[in-house]
Amino acid sequence: MIVTIDGPAGSGKSTAARGLAHRLGFDFLDTGAMYRAVAFALTRAGIDFADADRVRTLLNDFQLAMPPGRIELDGEEITRLIRTPEIAAASSKVAVHAHVREYLVAQQRKIARSRRMVCEGRDQGTIVFPDAFCKFFLVADARARARRRFDEMTKRGLNVTFDDVLQQQIERDERDTANAIAPLKPAINAIIVDTSAMNAEEVLARLEEDVRRCLPG
Repeated sequence: MIVTIDGPAGSGKSTAARGLAHRLGFDFLDTGAMYRAVAFALTRAGIDFADADRVRTLLNDFQLAMPPGRIELDGEEITRLIRTPEIAAASSKVAVHAHVREYLVAQQRKIARSRRMVCEGRDQGTIVFPDAFCKFFLVADARARARRRFDEMTKRGLNVTFDDVLQQQIERDERDTANAIAPLKPAINAIIVDTSAMNAEEVLARLEEDVRRCLPG
């Protein structure tokens, strides 16, 4: 039983997905972290994202583990290392390549098979889990999304400006929307939720209400 939450960066989907999974007693799949981990590994190895042969070779030996609250690559914890603006931008660039998406989509389906899971990302309801029983697409005003990401980054001690965060977000939105393989868009049957004027608790309450309404029995 799968719940998908898609949407652009800063729309609140990661926080909502974690909270919703906890309330429902479901598992949580952070697909964004998977793309960041791949981007981090490729960047550290100096591999061009478009070099399909070298990327596939790396992915064949790619050991990614996601215990609660941690991201581990080949046994090394990289949780904080993948949460930088540079890796965020790189993950969006690596995601446009079919050889990366094919690998991660297969991994996501394998992880979620026969489980009750909340999955968040860009294409969970359209590509990865088109038969999910409940789908959401979160949206928010561009400045509101940039403000959330700016606050998150500064709390982690990153030296960024609001204007830089906003510009990076605009560029990322353009890449994600123009992605020919899996463009950022809501599934036909997705519930669209505008989180611009909502806090995290309000978003979570709205999603939980909708999911429980859809639950069988």
